[in-house]
Amino acid sequence: MTKKEKLVMSYLCSKCQQKRTYLISPQEITQALSKKFVLSIEEIDEIMANLSNENYLDFVVSDSKKGYFYCVNLKKCGQTYNADTKKNRKTFGLMVLRSLFLSAVSFVFGMILKAIFKN
Repeated sequence: MTKKEKLVMSYLCSKCQQKRTYLISPQEITQALSKKFVLSIEEIDEIMANLSNENYLDFVVSDSKKGYFYCVNLKKCGQTYNADTKKNRKTFGLMVLRSLFLSAVSFVFGMILKAIFKN
């Protein structure tokens, strides 16, 4: 997933809390993500198609007088996206801490061995 796709997916997860279908306009997504990226409507269309192909959501384009909207329904992967992201961050942090701990222990063990066999 690209950074833009991750931001759009996290926005959709926060917007679509339950297992219902929501109407979201591309302008609403653009406005919500305008602080981080400038997205065009075409880019959002492409991102939505990619997220649908990756089995995160189902969407249908709906026309109205005010423009067009996405009828978005999150699939199971999409509903658990935020929880999975938090879990992955936590796992990565624990791996970094474990690596630091093991390197400190090996350094201390090496210093002890060096002190023992130096004499």
